[in-house]
Amino acid sequence: MLLEGIETLLVLSKAKTMSRAGSLLYISQSAVSKRIANLEKKMGKKLIVPAGRNIQLTQDAINLIESISPTFKELQGLINEQQALPDSTPLRLDCSETLVAGYLHSILGNYIELDPHITLTTNHTPRIIEHVQSGKAHIGICAGYLPKHPSLLQFHLIDEPFYVVSKQQIRHMPDTIITNDLSNPANTYQIEILSKLNVEPVMQMDSYTASTQLAISGIAPALIPLSVIKAMKIEPEYCFHFEQLTPLYRPIHICMRPSSYRNPRIKSLTEAIADVAPKVASAPLA
Repeated sequence: MLLEGIETLLVLSKAKTMSRAGSLLYISQSAVSKRIANLEKKMGKKLIVPAGRNIQLTQDAINLIESISPTFKELQGLINEQQALPDSTPLRLDCSETLVAGYLHSILGNYIELDPHITLTTNHTPRIIEHVQSGKAHIGICAGYLPKHPSLLQFHLIDEPFYVVSKQQIRHMPDTIITNDLSNPANTYQIEILSKLNVEPVMQMDSYTASTQLAISGIAPALIPLSVIKAMKIEPEYCFHFEQLTPLYRPIHICMRPSSYRNPRIKSLTEAIADVAPKVASAPLA
């Protein structure tokens, strides 16, 4: 099947190995190889070549991915929209890990007792958007900058404040700071604000947990969102908020395909999250 082969190529382009692609697609390595071979036969082009333990895309494969990837994701979403969602069907929620740990664990725990067929995965915002667009997730909860996507319905929940976490007592905004990965499209908006504040990012971590641990160890102050402080139960004596940080917040959104919101199960869960998240976020630090 052509769509099956294209999906496999898209996954393989990111996974880099047949075995990893098979794990992501829940199929065997040999099945991945067979799908790619069938796609190459239909396209009449060589799409991959060996590169040590990994695979390398040919220029024909790169051209195909660049031209078809956005359309393919939208097509996947349109197909998934046609599927019914009875009460026993898994309802897939993809969410920022920090938001689950800091704000949503209690509401989700209680809600899953009412709807035990909710499944939860955690990802960075760009991957969450990709999963919602393609229909692999019914609801996405994103942290950070979220551009408008014409195919998605977006609900703004809160603007989450940042704190400076530091082992040492500090009375003003530090000159250097540990941040999360600023190359992540959800975080790039922070670069300009930090530059205006004359604050230099000295380290960029892949997770806020790592940034927090480095700050508590005394290596350097770190820029940490409130949800992480709550999740890790960081003592208030290590948390500092300065007036200059006010413009530097992290927007939190729920997103989904417009047709999804018409489903009673999805609408009910969305409204429950939208009701609870601001209340938890506004609660004072312990």
